[in-house]
Amino acid sequence: MLPASSKMPHKQPPPPRKQSISMGRGARKRDEDSGTEVGEGTDEWVQSKATVKPPDQLDLTDAELKEEFTRILTANNPHAPQNIVRYSFKEGTYKLIGFVDQLAVHFTQVGNLIPKDSDEGRRQHYRDELAASSQESAKVVISETEILEEEEEPKEVEAGSQTDVPIVEASEKMAEEELMTPKQPKERKLTNKFNFSERASQTFNNPLRDRECQMEPPPRTNFSATANQWEIYDAYMEELEKQEKTKEKEKTKTPVAKKMGKMAMRKMTSMESQSDDITKVTQAAKIVERMVNQNTYDDVAQDFKYYEDAADEYRDQEGTLLPLWKFQNDKAKRLAVTALCWNPKYNDLFAVGHGSYDFMKQSRGMLLLYSMKNPSFPEYIFSSESGIMCLDMHVDHPYLVVVGHYDGNVAIYNLKKPHSQPSFRSSAKSGKHTDPVWQVRWQKDDMDHNLNFFSVSSDGRIVSWTLVKSELVHTDVIKLKVEGSTTEGLEGLQIHTVGCGTAFDFHREIDYLFLVGTEEGKIYKCSKSYSSQFLDTYDAHNMAVDAVSWNPYHTKVFMSCSSDWTVKIWDHTIKTPMFIYDLNSAVGDVAWAPYSSTVFAAVTTNGKTHVFDLSINKYEAICNQPVVAKKKNKLTHVQFNPIHPIIIVGDDRGHVTCLKLSPNLRKMPKLPRTMTRYNGCGRASLRRQPQTAAKTLPRRAASVRSGIRTPEG
Repeated sequence: MLPASSKMPHKQPPPPRKQSISMGRGARKRDEDSGTEVGEGTDEWVQSKATVKPPDQLDLTDAELKEEFTRILTANNPHAPQNIVRYSFKEGTYKLIGFVDQLAVHFTQVGNLIPKDSDEGRRQHYRDELAASSQESAKVVISETEILEEEEEPKEVEAGSQTDVPIVEASEKMAEEELMTPKQPKERKLTNKFNFSERASQTFNNPLRDRECQMEPPPRTNFSATANQWEIYDAYMEELEKQEKTKEKEKTKTPVAKKMGKMAMRKMTSMESQSDDITKVTQAAKIVERMVNQNTYDDVAQDFKYYEDAADEYRDQEGTLLPLWKFQNDKAKRLAVTALCWNPKYNDLFAVGHGSYDFMKQSRGMLLLYSMKNPSFPEYIFSSESGIMCLDMHVDHPYLVVVGHYDGNVAIYNLKKPHSQPSFRSSAKSGKHTDPVWQVRWQKDDMDHNLNFFSVSSDGRIVSWTLVKSELVHTDVIKLKVEGSTTEGLEGLQIHTVGCGTAFDFHREIDYLFLVGTEEGKIYKCSKSYSSQFLDTYDAHNMAVDAVSWNPYHTKVFMSCSSDWTVKIWDHTIKTPMFIYDLNSAVGDVAWAPYSSTVFAAVTTNGKTHVFDLSINKYEAICNQPVVAKKKNKLTHVQFNPIHPIIIVGDDRGHVTCLKLSPNLRKMPKLPRTMTRYNGCGRASLRRQPQTAAKTLPRRAASVRSGIRTPEG
């Protein structure tokens, strides 16, 4: 019989007291490690402890303690910068970055766990299995070799000759075990389909080759000859012999050929005689017509030549305009006068352009040239499909007239040619403006002595036109871009607002300098040499600029007029006007007088012509006179005659009125005592007049530069 204790396979538990003691010690030990000492019981935790208040604690009521405060947690990084700017090389400025990264990283740790199902996890598991199997096989081989060595030692002592047999048997057993153990397959590398490619290629670089060639110089020959009297005589004799031979050949022709040749000669001679007769008749008819007109308008011609208003002696600061001729044509009826220009060579001849300023009522255009010797009918008549908006006559070639059309084309008319079509004309194929051409102006010939003129249009382009081999070639001089109006379009493209050019004028002495007025009321000072920027910008008017004009004597002064009822006189070195005149109506055109630097004229849409003389009165006009009788008529343009004391005024009904200036309106500048006032013929000597006139305006302008005044002020 086994003892009772042996029947119980498990140990008895220790007494409960010892367990509780051990548990208390362990708990105390753990609490000591955590920094808190706990006794055997839990009564110490249940006991209430008195709270200690700091002396500066606030005493709050129950309502204040129960008050809820809302706290909003946002994902914004408080340390992230809010005003980061970066330089934009495209726009040339610093630009504010709108989006700032709000991600804040507090802790990062690189993990060492790999998912079992991933490719890398499977590869690692496979490597671990191979390593474990290799270690086990190595241990088995080592243990077997040790056992064999222990068995071989006593046998070697007994019989030294039989020591080789167990070694051979052991080696044979090891070979059999190696054959019986299966070979482990080689590790296969798993490829990533996303960054693995089985094929590779390399581009072929083309070989570089140098080829040289040498040109043969053109052959040269020396030529020399002399021109003597006998050589010239021999050349003439050879030409005479050739003519005699041709006459002999004509004599040997058949009679039919002779008759045909005679008929052709008769027709040619009849046509030549007829054209000669027509030219003779037309010349005689023109002389007779002028004689009839001279007799018909004899009183007007006498007033133009000799009449002077005697009342000017009693009014020092006032003048009048005497109406002379009125030019009109039935073909240009209801067409507005859009341009006026005197011929630079013939002082009695002027050109009139007819068109329409109404966008909804566009019609054909007319170019008429009138002479004061024949006010009843124009000397030249040219018609066009589109309205003529501007024109100009060449100074060196007074028979060439350039015009600008409403459809954006420009054309050159030659008065010497009998046909009515322009000699040269632009087209959509060769290049033209996309908006109406508001002004054209002839310029000096280029380096190759080709004719050259400029044009301005509402499409914002100042274009230079050159006549090269009977063809108009255009080049953009400058584009009118409104400053501060650049917007960014699709794909970062910069879109510029284009200014609409309405008028321009070129400086008399500085060849590259010119002014451009726009529909926005601004005046740009530009240069022919710089096409990307303006020399200066003037905030001139509140409405479209209708005309700008440099003073013919003072090189720094120019004048502008606008539809905002004002005429302003500027010094181009100062951005504020020197004189401002309010004419109580839209101003259509202004013009400087050719005989004085202080006299200018302006026409308004209420039918009045205003003449100013700054040397007499710099605040008001010395002449305000209505020219057209009807209120519906509007004056559009005015021009001074370069020699005679007259002006021509055009209206929107196609009429041109010629007016004579009274003596008070054409007072000459005061000459120094050392200069003679009259020459031997009794006429005023104007040899040094430009220098005298140029000194008058600066003295008047200097008196108002300290404070600008309007006529009403």
